[in-house]
Amino acid sequence: MSLLPAIELVTQRNPTASIIWLHGLGADGYDFVPVVKELQIPESLAIRFIFPEAPIQPVTVNNGMHMRAWYDVAYDGLERRPDDAGVLRSAEALDALVAHEITRGIPARRIVLAGFSQGGAVALTCGTRHSQRLGGILALSTYLPMPDQLPRADVRGHSDLPIFMAHGSQDNVIPLRMAESSRTRLAEQGYPVEWHEYPMAHSLCMEEVEAISQWVQRHLAP
Repeated sequence: MSLLPAIELVTQRNPTASIIWLHGLGADGYDFVPVVKELQIPESLAIRFIFPEAPIQPVTVNNGMHMRAWYDVAYDGLERRPDDAGVLRSAEALDALVAHEITRGIPARRIVLAGFSQGGAVALTCGTRHSQRLGGILALSTYLPMPDQLPRADVRGHSDLPIFMAHGSQDNVIPLRMAESSRTRLAEQGYPVEWHEYPMAHSLCMEEVEAISQWVQRHLAP
């Protein structure tokens, strides 16, 4: 499988950890690049940030418009229904990026998957199914697709896989209850979840960025 096109930047030379960060529906790889500076990563921590770009495809809920999307979304009654096969294809593409980082000398336990909205759904899917225990998952304003197919953490050796979930209480794209349900399912299957809730819509806030920075520094400390 060929690797997804991606934007890369490093906080210091000779990175010892990687964060692969997936954008949301209709965005591109540049969407979260400015966040790196706001994270204020200390000089002692050299991280390679990778921002892959989703392929362009028609999206049913947006009247079939072509845009960057990790998977299609349709309506099932009043609920949005993700394209499970598309989620798995994107998770496989993300898995290839993880494998590439390992060939570049970054251990699996120092590779974090991050994603916003659709990107977070793919990150959760890939990270919980990966054959190795990764460095963690940053799941932002998102949910877990196919919760009934979530493998138990102890089966995968993921009982200590750190998962950071953050969501806005006013999110009208992915309702808070979807994220809360995903958190509950992850916990039931043995995954440790650090939960953050903010009075915001479908977005990021500065308080959340500061919490992400603390989480990254804690789990990727040299």
